[in-house]
Amino acid sequence: MKLHVSSPPGRRGVAALAAGVVLALGLAACSTGGATQDEETQGSAAQGEIDPDGVIEAGISYALSGGFDPMTTSGAVTVAANWHVFEGLTEIDPATRDVYAALGTDLPEQVDDTHYEVDIREGALFHDGTPVTVDDVVYSFERVLDPENASLYAGFIDFLESVTPVDEDTVSINLKYPFSLVPERLAVVKIVPQALVEADYEGFNALPVGTGPFTMTGATPEDKITFERFDDYNGRRPALAKGMVWNLLSDPAARVTAMSSGTVSAIEDVPYIDVPTLEGTVDVESVQSFGTLFMMFNTDLAPFDDVRVRQAFFHALDMDKIIENGLLGNGAKATSFLPESHPNYHEASTQYDYDPEKAKSLLAEAGVSDLSITLLTTDTGWVADIAPLIKENLDAIGVDTTLDIGQSAGQYSKVDNGDLQVMVAPGDPSVFGNDPDLLMRWWFGDNVWSQSRYRWNDDPKFAELQTILDSAVRTSGDEQQELWNQAYDLISEEVPLYPLLHRKLPTAWDSSQIQGFKPLPVTGLSFLDAGVVK
Repeated sequence: MKLHVSSPPGRRGVAALAAGVVLALGLAACSTGGATQDEETQGSAAQGEIDPDGVIEAGISYALSGGFDPMTTSGAVTVAANWHVFEGLTEIDPATRDVYAALGTDLPEQVDDTHYEVDIREGALFHDGTPVTVDDVVYSFERVLDPENASLYAGFIDFLESVTPVDEDTVSINLKYPFSLVPERLAVVKIVPQALVEADYEGFNALPVGTGPFTMTGATPEDKITFERFDDYNGRRPALAKGMVWNLLSDPAARVTAMSSGTVSAIEDVPYIDVPTLEGTVDVESVQSFGTLFMMFNTDLAPFDDVRVRQAFFHALDMDKIIENGLLGNGAKATSFLPESHPNYHEASTQYDYDPEKAKSLLAEAGVSDLSITLLTTDTGWVADIAPLIKENLDAIGVDTTLDIGQSAGQYSKVDNGDLQVMVAPGDPSVFGNDPDLLMRWWFGDNVWSQSRYRWNDDPKFAELQTILDSAVRTSGDEQQELWNQAYDLISEEVPLYPLLHRKLPTAWDSSQIQGFKPLPVTGLSFLDAGVVK
């Protein structure tokens, strides 16, 4: 079965994405722009005997809310669970961030500048035993593209015009314009069984059916999610365990206790303060992530419409001290929109070294004195730990700062209602993909962020940024990287929203119990290629 991709000219900006995604991810990456993962590594675990009847026990840090429909799900738990249950034509490895062929036998083969082909894996079955058909492939894309469905992922594939069947073995996808990141972006659409979804959507959303190596057998909020190996799976990454039990342990102490007692073999989101204790008994690694703590301003509101004021706030912060004291060193000060670990990193032209005198000078140049602000932030544990340190630095340059720390939903409700001066909050869209275009357009596309949050979409610099981003996805290689560098530089100078730091994600696991496991640079746990030690 072949997928043909062709393209007439045209463009649509990234659609506004629901605030729920932002909140889930805030509570809750690195493709090389077309590079492929060595397929010989797919399906291989660490050397040693694996027990095919073993069951993986894991500790998950976030609560289960909402369903598992891959067209709409945004929660940290549901997104990670779906890595094991569903496949797209391509996938992005949760650990390496490389793109690889999943339901497709190979990555899209470029026929010409605007045309690609993909062979669909022969004999692929859904978990209910029905074969994957070309109609399922077409349906899976159409449901995401249909505006009536309000898919959270539509904005990531807005370069697609339509999907139509050609014959029983072939579908055609028409693009609006040449687009260089086709392999990466096809991964956001998971292939689902049309008949089942249409016959029993609620059942599908509660216990999803895909083509992945694991079948989900149960999902109970505040308790656990259970999985079984899908024995008819014929792809690159077969399940190496008989099943999995994901214990939902949102309480950090309970999660650490489960890990240290051997009740589970891996946990995510190790509290920074508990890392030294666990290091003495199990494997612990803090992986650098894109995940950021950012600061944003209401640029429609004086004095934050003046770029000098925004820059002053960044120069006021002693990020090295904040990271050391607030995160116990588990982060990296932002030197660009991307972390240095990203393959498309470029040091931004404007750097924000700790310089309180420069911060005061910039405020004076802007004619600002006796400034009082309310600093909104979320009550996420590590963010709440950092907030007082930020207040201390801002107070030190003469900005009278009142902290307003609250739950994400409530804080973003204030922001969306226009009650924003300055906000500091976490965010990480890299679970959806890790190409620079996706990551930048999440915050800097013509969407809810630029329109009604930091309110910068009417600035000429915003239009200039859109032109740069539009041009970058139509090219590749050094030319593409140079355009992205220009975008990073522009964002670093204007800072309507900009990262303060990129955090590290501590994960703990017991290598005497589980092999082939890798800690991730994104929120969640992956047990693809992992198995229980015999």
